[in-house]
Amino acid sequence: MKTLIRLTLIASVLSLVACNTVRGIGQDIGKLGSTIEGTAKK
Repeated sequence: MKTLIRLTLIASVLSLVACNTVRGIGQDIGKLGSTIEGTAKK
């Protein structure tokens, strides 16, 4: 039972970390797209 609880906690933490990473990458790509768009309009 303790092993199951530990595995569940580890999986939860990894999921949260991965979610934040993906969100950060999405924001970076969005900023890059805005920069490229702004440069193209000049």
